[in-house]
Amino acid sequence: MSSVTLSATPKGNGFQATVTFSNGVGISSSESYPTQGEAITAAALKLLDMPKRLEEFDATEIDT
Repeated sequence: MSSVTLSATPKGNGFQATVTFSNGVGISSSESYPTQGEAITAAALKLLDMPKRLEEFDATEIDT
């Protein structure tokens, strides 16, 4: 089963957003955000800005 994880890790005075796919590919923001919630929201929005990545994700689900 494939999964996508949205996370926030401490960076400087805030948190950095990360999107991690089940295949191990992770994409982190270069920006930091004041709260974990803002970082998670930024990660979710970044994921929506990657339609081809989401299409590949769906294709993987169908193939397995």
